[in-house]
Amino acid sequence: MIIDRGFPETRIADVAERAGVSPALVIYYFKTRASLLAEAMRRSESDWYGEMARRVSRFGSAAQRLEEVVAMTCLPPDGDGLSQSENEAGIVLDDSWVVWLDLWSQALREPHLRRVREEFDEHFRATIRSIVEDGLAAKEFKPINVQDFAITFAALLDGLAIQITLDDPAVSSQRAFELAMAAASRQLGFAWAGSRDRAGE
Repeated sequence: MIIDRGFPETRIADVAERAGVSPALVIYYFKTRASLLAEAMRRSESDWYGEMARRVSRFGSAAQRLEEVVAMTCLPPDGDGLSQSENEAGIVLDDSWVVWLDLWSQALREPHLRRVREEFDEHFRATIRSIVEDGLAAKEFKPINVQDFAITFAALLDGLAIQITLDDPAVSSQRAFELAMAAASRQLGFAWAGSRDRAGE
């Protein structure tokens, strides 16, 4: 319902009807609409990180694992795990980013959602830090402040994902992927081939 209508237009009664239960039961488990959004985001994030763990396990180098995280963030879902939908304009959207946009906007005014947003953002930065630390230990990357890189790179990926989700004509999925990887390779000092797409990876 949140993906279809957006959070502001999603009512408890709508969710209950879609789920085939009573509104009272939805309220019993989720208490508030804000909690419903938080748990929808938690489910989406769990799916995303589960898929990420499966995909990065195929790669031996930290650079390849980082590239896979960037691909999952920027490139369209490939039909091998993550879900997607289509908006009224016919634009294919990664469902997780649609829910993220609602979470960000609601977190401005809702303390509970602000804490949830902080938790999820830190998880993403920790994921990046872990990969970079592995790369430093293996001498794949040049010395760098890992925390500063993780904050900056996570923010870059978030910003690019917003532009992709909003269908900015200047920021295609492929262009976003290439810009992010070019930035990572420059800062971390590893060679990157310069192109990748879901059809030709």
